[in-house]
Amino acid sequence: MDLLNAIVALLNFVIIPATAYGAQLALGALGVTLIYGILRFSNFAHGDTMAFGAMVTILVTWWLQGAGVSLGVLPTALLALPVGIAATGALVLVTDRMVYRFYRRKRAAPVILVIVSMGVMFVMNGIVRFIIGVDDQIFSDGARFVISASTFREMTGLEEGLAVRTTTVITVVTAVVVVAALFWFLNKTRTGKSMRAFSDNEDLALLSGINPERVVAVTWLIVAGLATIAGVLYGLDKSFKPFTYFQLLLPIFAAAIVGGLGNPLGAIAGGFVIAFSEVTVTYAFRKVATYVLPEALEPDGLVQLLSTDYKFAVSFAILLIVLLFKPTGLFSGKSV
Repeated sequence: MDLLNAIVALLNFVIIPATAYGAQLALGALGVTLIYGILRFSNFAHGDTMAFGAMVTILVTWWLQGAGVSLGVLPTALLALPVGIAATGALVLVTDRMVYRFYRRKRAAPVILVIVSMGVMFVMNGIVRFIIGVDDQIFSDGARFVISASTFREMTGLEEGLAVRTTTVITVVTAVVVVAALFWFLNKTRTGKSMRAFSDNEDLALLSGINPERVVAVTWLIVAGLATIAGVLYGLDKSFKPFTYFQLLLPIFAAAIVGGLGNPLGAIAGGFVIAFSEVTVTYAFRKVATYVLPEALEPDGLVQLLSTDYKFAVSFAILLIVLLFKPTGLFSGKSV
């Protein structure tokens, strides 16, 4: 019985949260890796693109909630999500036309585009803060849990209660559907194959008659969709705060680089590697140890490697290790 309690505790506080967080990081890292693979630069504005998409979705969600519209047990934000994606798509296309296209035509060095993206990042961050404010915003509604801890205890008779949040299930299901749709698009459609060809060899793709501006526009639209979905899922799972999305840039880039920058499959794997590393290293294992160890060996401390305040330090440490020893990442992407 104690072993079952320990397993439930691990599921409740490590495996399930890390899976949801990993799905969110994977979607964010996919956007970063697509930009790097096709447009050849690291987009530091990606975190704030996520924040912008989430902000628009939140504003529409509040309007729908005020009008009495809901999805019952599901969050109303799912209804507002297409509007957020459309608004973010328009924003990134305008940004590309007004900013990035100039440097692309000048064939500017990637480091110049990185610096430009940092400028775009600060502008986006300011816009989001000006419109929605700097405080936490709660916009989730519907049923909070698929199964609550008390219900689980009643069903099983265990001391530990397993709580599965609705947002966690929505995050994982949405991530699976979005990733499957993206891979189908890249591998089966003519536009997707053009994007892959452009990423592999830009000069050869141009000689084959591929329209580079069309490839760039489609890439930005896909990235806008991924960023908005990732931003909304993260906000539903936790809460929305503009500065949090700026901080998320580190684990998202770490996920993309660990998996292999420019490799979509690597971005997904990297997202889960970073998420499970952060959650595992910062979790206090005292409760689990109490269940599985004899009473004489029960720990007095928290059995915690690092405080949760150092969560992003884990991402940074993993990022440094990968850059030092395997800069192409786990799935042999482009070297940083």
